[in-house]
Amino acid sequence: MSSFVTEVLASSGKLEKDDLACKISKLSRKVEETKEEVTDMINKKYIEFIPSMEGAEELLDQVESVSKDIDLLKSCIENEVQQNLHDAVTEYAKLKQQLEKNTAVIDLLQHLQEFDTAVEEYHRALQEKNYVVAAKQHGKARASVNALKAWKDTELPLVRALSSEITIQRENLIYHLGEEWQKLAVWKLPSTKTELTSVKSFLKTALHLNRGGSKGDESVPHALLPSILQALSIQGELHKKMKLFGQVLFKYMLKPLIIFPSLVVEVSSQPEQGAVLSLQCTETKADHPDPSQVYTKVLTVLKTLHEQLFVVSIDEKKVSEVLGDLIWKEMSECIIRECLVHSIPANSSQLAEYSEVIKQTEDFESSLKKMGYLAGDSTDLLKYARNVNCHFASKKCQDVIVAARKLMASEMHNTVKITPEYKLSIPKLPSPSGGEKERKESCKKSAHYDQQSLENEKQLSPNTMCLPVCRISESVQQLMDLAIQTLSEAVGSSPQCAVQLFYTVRNIFHLFYDVVPTYHKDNFLKLPHLAAIQHNNCMFIAHHLLTLGFQFKPYLPLKDGVAYFVDLVPGFRRLGARCFVAQMNVQKAEMLERLSTARNFSNLDDENNYSVASKAIRQVIHQLRRLGKVWQDVLPVNIYCKSIGTLLNTAISELINKIMMLEDISNMDGERLRTLCQTIIEEGPLVFNPLPEENKNKKYQEEVPVYAKKWMTLKEISMVLNANLQEIVDRWAEGKGPLAVEFSCNEMKSLIRALFKNTERRAAALAKIVK
Repeated sequence: MSSFVTEVLASSGKLEKDDLACKISKLSRKVEETKEEVTDMINKKYIEFIPSMEGAEELLDQVESVSKDIDLLKSCIENEVQQNLHDAVTEYAKLKQQLEKNTAVIDLLQHLQEFDTAVEEYHRALQEKNYVVAAKQHGKARASVNALKAWKDTELPLVRALSSEITIQRENLIYHLGEEWQKLAVWKLPSTKTELTSVKSFLKTALHLNRGGSKGDESVPHALLPSILQALSIQGELHKKMKLFGQVLFKYMLKPLIIFPSLVVEVSSQPEQGAVLSLQCTETKADHPDPSQVYTKVLTVLKTLHEQLFVVSIDEKKVSEVLGDLIWKEMSECIIRECLVHSIPANSSQLAEYSEVIKQTEDFESSLKKMGYLAGDSTDLLKYARNVNCHFASKKCQDVIVAARKLMASEMHNTVKITPEYKLSIPKLPSPSGGEKERKESCKKSAHYDQQSLENEKQLSPNTMCLPVCRISESVQQLMDLAIQTLSEAVGSSPQCAVQLFYTVRNIFHLFYDVVPTYHKDNFLKLPHLAAIQHNNCMFIAHHLLTLGFQFKPYLPLKDGVAYFVDLVPGFRRLGARCFVAQMNVQKAEMLERLSTARNFSNLDDENNYSVASKAIRQVIHQLRRLGKVWQDVLPVNIYCKSIGTLLNTAISELINKIMMLEDISNMDGERLRTLCQTIIEEGPLVFNPLPEENKNKKYQEEVPVYAKKWMTLKEISMVLNANLQEIVDRWAEGKGPLAVEFSCNEMKSLIRALFKNTERRAAALAKIVK
């Protein structure tokens, strides 16, 4: 055992791999022998019960010796093997680094070879017009350059030179492809200085199409056309070319064909040049293009393009689909805006005929899908055509509002006469739902009411719920007719359309309420004639709004509780009254301004003062006469008389107040004041001329005291100005006479003091003025 360990220790530091393995093998055998001896000893001690204490101790020493040998060998292995292992790893790393460098150089050389090969193939293919191969080889060359750029140790000058070369070759390829593309589609466009606003400006537009072939060679077009398009796609230029082509196509050909009904497209074939699309002008009276004509013209253009150029697929996608994606949205919006909008029916009776337009739109899109221009099942164009009910309602509402605004902004002085017999011309409406039963009940109720009315001694006048004779603006009558026509359109329409039309009619009246007073504000204040007409207009509208809603209620799909138009009535009445009252205030202000020049009707014994006062009274009478002529046959008779009476009463009140304020009235002053009062008393009734027929106005002239509250006061004060004390006392009649009705005690006493000097007779008379 000791010799074995000594041998192992003697060889430390110089172990080779074979010796080490051999020694490990020997040590392993020694361990096995020791293990067998220990096992044998245990068997003898514990199984055979043979005393072997001494042998066990020897074996113990032997095990400890072997354990020490193992530890020493382990230490030797760790030191020696690990040192050799570190050296081996370092050497391996150097070899690996050298190998990687060699491999990279080989890859670099391989990329350079691939670049050179690709460029040579590119030039060869370009000369042969094999554009697809040229594009692919250019792609390979670019990939080689990109690979060189990715290698960090590449010499920069080399990479820059190759990058520059590949860029130059790409531009060269694109140039050749552009030249070929220009041969495929040659445009003849109007001058850039020409304004594209008329049909004539587009008559020079033409598009020459050929499939890229040379003269007399029929096989080349089929091969060269896909090659050009495929090469453009590989270079990423197809989309750009198609976008530019689509813009020109839409601007100079498709859009004019859609907008102008007189423009048509003509397709002609020229030998050795392919097809030619040109725009021509035809005679037509249509203001807007018909959908079927638009679809036909657009399909003619796109079908020719499909047959001549775009019957090619690139990566399982047709070229026509690329063009369709680029122009469809703008083209469909243009068709909707310039064509379909104007094709929407103006009357609900024409809606049924619109199904033909829907079918034409479906066929149009179906043709586009077959050629590849359109993908998908639902488009905005077809949705718009199918949603005709909604568009009809919107268009109708828009047209109605525009027409209403035009009427509201028109001149108001053109009037029509309204009589009690006037009725709204409501078209015949279908029988409302509810059937025969409701009509029978309605007949029974009406018969019952008729029976009751016959039994009553007093019956209402047939003109009870009718408008009085007056004049209204012709535009307002047309506005009401427009409202009725719109409501009639709502009857029988779809529920959504009916509701929309109903609220449009409400909006008409809201618009009138807001627009007319603002638009004609100055005229209403300056021109009493227009103020009177506006008053009548508002009352006319309010009158008919009371029943208009109920006449159409059975035919409209509105929920219960809808106010229809009744809620608008008070507002219109206030609007008319407010307008006329404002004009009345203007007239009152003018009248008081004229009377203010009369110098308070004092000192009339002065000729100058009397002349000024007389002139003021004459001006007031003239103002009333002028207003009477302006309002004659315009205002209803009762409104006319109340208005003139109110203004006359204002003048009378002002005159009476001024007289009552005088503290000293001489005989001359009294006579002249009485003259002024008599002027009003004589000429005041003559301003009441509500009717054009002079012989019919006498009745209203006799009723002046009804409309001018101070009329009798004026008469009494005129009498007092020319009476003596006894006559005044007699008319007072102890507070029961005519004077006592018009004047208070203090007013009468003040007037007596101003007229008469302070005497016993005056004192006696004043004592009798009591109530």
